[in-house]
Amino acid sequence: MRIYLDNNATTPLDPAVLEAVETSLRDVFGNASSIHKEGQTARRGIEDARESVARLIAAEARDVIFTSGGTESNNAAIFGAAGHDGRHHIVTTAIEHPSVLEPVSELERRGHSVTIVPPSRNGVVDANAVIDALRPETRLVAMMLANNETGVIQPVADVARVCRERSIHFHCDAVQGAGKIAVDVSELGVDTLALSAHKLHAPKGIGALYVRRGLSLDRHILGGAQERRRRAGTENVPLAVAFGVAADLARKPSDVGALRDALESDLRASGCSIAINGADAPRIPNTSSVTFRGADGEGIVIGLDLNGVAVSTGSACSSGRVEPSHVLLAMGLTPDEARSTVRFSLSRFTTRDEIAQTVAILREVVPRCMKGVGSRE
Repeated sequence: MRIYLDNNATTPLDPAVLEAVETSLRDVFGNASSIHKEGQTARRGIEDARESVARLIAAEARDVIFTSGGTESNNAAIFGAAGHDGRHHIVTTAIEHPSVLEPVSELERRGHSVTIVPPSRNGVVDANAVIDALRPETRLVAMMLANNETGVIQPVADVARVCRERSIHFHCDAVQGAGKIAVDVSELGVDTLALSAHKLHAPKGIGALYVRRGLSLDRHILGGAQERRRRAGTENVPLAVAFGVAADLARKPSDVGALRDALESDLRASGCSIAINGADAPRIPNTSSVTFRGADGEGIVIGLDLNGVAVSTGSACSSGRVEPSHVLLAMGLTPDEARSTVRFSLSRFTTRDEIAQTVAILREVVPRCMKGVGSRE
């Protein structure tokens, strides 16, 4: 039986979610825009799911629109907020996901000016540094809730409050935070917020975007009147239903934080020379970014995989790239340190025994992955 510790990349389906998908695929085939019974059954499925996703972030259901995932949600918010009425200033951070950094880069190519704020050594972006970067012409600030590589939680509410006072659109990528820590869109003070179902034990291909009531946001997909005219296209009922079930399950208590702490404690006692990135900062409870000093991180990932354990060196969207993590480099790690780093991301299905087995395997794998020593697994 394999051990899966790469849940920030994606998660296995919860059995209850799978059952909901199967039932919907089999029994709910109507178009949710149709007025007949089959259509209204589909509509109920969509709206019940919307209620569940809204509860996850303490929002009103009418302010949640379904998308194809976190990338679309981030793109919709960023391009929608930037608009087409001139060139503006945009502020974001150096640790954002590519689905934020790439749209911002595209806007820069179109003539907008961009300021990218780096984090401190512990992975936290200083709220005052973001606020100091604001200008009278600033149109948009994009800042993630929790980093996908380190798990470090960012001071979103502090920045969003100032943005609201200055009528600056604040977008939050909450893909890695929602379902792992409590999220309340009113307390955060955000204008838009992105979610993705496959981080919560639901299928890929479904996400959501919270849009604050009354906000003007340019549409990114034109066509029919679906999703209150914010996102055209026939709704994907089975995946929306799955997201709703997953959102309800994610609100239940979990002991994943204790397991993450046990992993780090066991690693410290294992004899491996390690550094835990962001250890002195607030983090989501399932994530541990570990630098194995002097070792080849990719070799460790391969060695663990050959021994039945799935982990990663960072963002799944950067897999296959040779360059070290942009997040870790922004935090001040050297390229060698970044290449020596492995991300462990747990879920509510992770067990204490799996943690112990993983550390035992690491005791064997890490010495063989020391740079310049032996062969790589």
